[in-house]
Parts: sequence; C-alpha cells; structure tokens
Amino acid sequence: MSENNRTTQSIKNVRVSLFFSILILILGFFSRKILIECLGAEVLGLNTTATNLLGLLNLAELGISTAISYTLYTPLYQKDYKTINEIVAVQGWLYRRIAYIILAGGTILMCFFPWIFSKMELPLWYAYGSFGVLLVAAMLGYIVNYQQIALSADQQEYKISYNVQGFRALKLLMQIVGIGYFGQGYVYWLAVEFGMSAITCFFLHRTIHKSFPWLRPDLSKGKMLSRKHTEIIRKTKQLFFHKFATYVLGQTSPLIIYAFLSLTVVAVYGNYMLLVVSVSMIVTSVFNGMNAGIGNLIAEGNKEKILSFFREYTVSRYWIASVICFCLFNLSHSFMVLWIGEGYLLDSTSFTLLVVYAFVVMTRTNDSFISAYGLFQDIYAPAIEAVLNLGLSILLGYYYGLSGIISGVLISLLLVVCCWKPYFLYSRGFKIPVWNYLFLIGKIMCLITVSWVISQFLFKSINLSCSSFIDWILVSFKALLLYGLVSLCSFQLFDKNFRVFTQRIYQIIKRQ
Repeated sequence: MSENNRTTQSIKNVRVSLFFSILILILGFFSRKILIECLGAEVLGLNTTATNLLGLLNLAELGISTAISYTLYTPLYQKDYKTINEIVAVQGWLYRRIAYIILAGGTILMCFFPWIFSKMELPLWYAYGSFGVLLVAAMLGYIVNYQQIALSADQQEYKISYNVQGFRALKLLMQIVGIGYFGQGYVYWLAVEFGMSAITCFFLHRTIHKSFPWLRPDLSKGKMLSRKHTEIIRKTKQLFFHKFATYVLGQTSPLIIYAFLSLTVVAVYGNYMLLVVSVSMIVTSVFNGMNAGIGNLIAEGNKEKILSFFREYTVSRYWIASVICFCLFNLSHSFMVLWIGEGYLLDSTSFTLLVVYAFVVMTRTNDSFISAYGLFQDIYAPAIEAVLNLGLSILLGYYYGLSGIISGVLISLLLVVCCWKPYFLYSRGFKIPVWNYLFLIGKIMCLITVSWVISQFLFKSINLSCSSFIDWILVSFKALLLYGLVSLCSFQLFDKNFRVFTQRIYQIIKRQ
C-alpha cells in the first residue's frame, strides 16, 4: 500500500472514530447522570462491578485477536485471499471454544453471586440480570462477529465504528429516554442492552461480507489449519500474559475498591474514570486507527521511514495528551459539581493520580509498534506488571484507601510501560540503542513541563467560577486555547519532529 493510500485510510479511520468517541462521551455522561438520579449510585456501582467480572472471564480470549491481526498484515498487503481465509478460520475455531469456556465460567461464577454481592442492598436479581445480559452480548461477539478482524487489519476500522459505535450511541440514547420516562427503568435498561447487542451483530456481520465477499472461512478445518499456522498459537500463548496484565491493570481496581470500601465509592471512582477513560479513549481510538497502517509500513520494511514515523507519532501523541491532561486537571472538579453535585467529588490526591494515569495511558506509543512487529515474547514483563499492580493496589489500598489503590496501578505502569517497553522495542524491533528514545522523551517532557508551568501561572488570572454548563464551556475553551497555544509554540520552535507532524497535517488539510 502506498503512503498516500495508507494516510488516506488512517484519516478516514481517525475522523469516524473521533466523531463517535465524542458522541458516546457526551451520551455516556447523560446516561450515567440518569442512572444515578433515577436508580441510585449503587445500581451504577453494580453495573461497573458486573462489567469487571465479565472482563475476568474474557481473559479466556488469550489475546488471539492481536495475534491474528499481526499474521494478517502481510497476506493483506500481498492480497493472498487463501491465506487470509485460513487464518480467519483458525480464529473462528478458537473463538467458538472460548465462547463455551466463558459461558461455563459465567454460569459457575453466578453461583457465587449471593456471596459476592452480600453487601449489596439491591435485590439479587439485579446482579444476575446485569451480568447475564453482558455475558450474552460477549457470546454474540465471539460466535458471530469474529471476522471483523479482517476489516481492522485492512485499515477499514471506520466500518466497524459505524456499526459498533453507531449502535452503541443509539443504545445509550434509548436507555436515557427509557430510564427517565418509563416505569421499571432497570428492566428497560437491560432489555435495550440485550436487543442492541443482537442488532449490532447482525449489521456488522452484513458489513463484513459486503466488504470481503471472498471471505468464507471454513471453521470445520480450523483445527487442521492451526497446525499449519503455528505462529498464531505461539503468539497467542505469549499474548495471554499480556492480556492478563491488561485485565489486572484496567479491571481489578473497582473490585478492590468494592472489597475495601463500598459500591457507592465504586460509583464515585467510576464517575471520574468515565471522564478520564472517555477522554483517553478519544486519543487512543484516534491513534488506533493508524495501527493497521503501522503494520503495513513495517511489512514494507523501510527502517528509516519506520523510525521517522515513530518519532513523529510519539511527539504528536505526547503533545495531544498534555493538552487533554491540562484541561482535565483544571476543569474536572467543576464539571463534576455541575454534572452530579458536590457529594461525588474525589479527594485531590486520588484525582491528581488519575490525571497522571490518564497521561501514561494516552502516551503508550510503543505498544502499536510492538504489536506490528509481533514482539510478544516478553512474557515476564506483563507477569511482573500484574503482580505489582495487584499486590501494590491491595497493600497500599489497605493503608491509604482509594489513593493507595490508584498508586499501585500507576507504579506498575511506570515500571513496565514507561521503562521496559521502550527498551524492548528498540532492542528487538528497531535494533538501535535505546538512548535515542530517552533523548526524544526527555526533550518532549521538558517542553511539556515548561508549557504546563507557564500556562498554569497564566490560568490563575482567569475567572474559574462556573454556575452553569455555559460558563464551564467558556472556561474550558480558555484553558484549551491557553495551553494549546503555549505548548504549540514551544514544540514548534524546539522540536523538529513536531514541525514534520504539523507540516503533514497542513498538507492533509490542503488536499481536502
């Protein structure tokens, strides 16, 4: 694929992903507010906990989708349809077995719900209903729509966004209206959740076969083909450790909070995590639209072009993350007061740690390149990350409460993601000294620090009182404009890679 085509597809993915991410972010806040006002914070905490329990069962996926994506880049680049069908058949065969494992695991787990939710004041059927609907939705994804990996690997992520994110936005809108105006609000919420999952699967399945009419994997040959494509199994075994670490990082915190504190605290934490994760997801979903392009670039094998793009990709992502985190740090509390009231505010220490967490998550630039190179053999790193994450969260949470739990997550992230991953990519992927990366990141962080200090000093002169959402939006615009301009000037003046990035954006806009 030529660079122009790769760029065009990436832009299309980014544009669609950005639109739906912002739309779902807005609808998500309304949905959460309606849930709290009409059904109570405990229902919200229950829903979060049920989602995290399902995440534990989804560990059975083992990281197969990532392994499949890696193996699809080259045959897609070469238009080898026979190999693509074979690889997707292996995925479908594996996913059917995973679906059975998750269903069995979910059934066993529900037997322990009276004990797991013993502190819950809600009727126990709420827990069974929430978990059951989420479990069925997961089953549909594994059994019906596993072939969407071909769209993703072929840089057609935007088609997945139209179906999955589009129907998710419609689902949230229907739930907001239903809970607010109909009786039996939670039953309606569950019914919509189930119904929209089935509709999404139907339309996504149709889109896949319109895009790839030649994609007809024979699942009955999946076991036999797995012996031919042994790399998929090998990479999957390696990826299990990474998958486990990702679960521990993202899904266990609410469970630990519930164990030490309560479902209400889970809801308060969840409100801020919704804000932090939603904004972070806007960035990651935008850049995830480039993942297939990165895989395609690496398949071409031009090392100088790969390194040049990595530097440009890294500096742009760090800059965007710093802009968002500056706004998060200065505007989140006032937003929470207007959104759901002062009774749902986090303490300043926990909140600051969450902003740092958001910055680290948004700047995981090495992951996309590690996946594109197929470098999953560092199984000790995610194992250590998971142990540190879980152990430190429990230990520090016992002594320091919520801030301790978040600190445990953050420490494991900093050690593995910010220290080990860059070394691993540079030594095994790029095969150049890691000092190049340290110099790059050191320079970026200096520019961010200077920009932040100057902007924070100037921001204090702005009237920050917000009595309405209109006031909040105006203050937000001022904060965004202030830091955006200060940091833009700093990066533009002192970083060559950033100048290349802005020039690329200018050329893209010029061509539109």
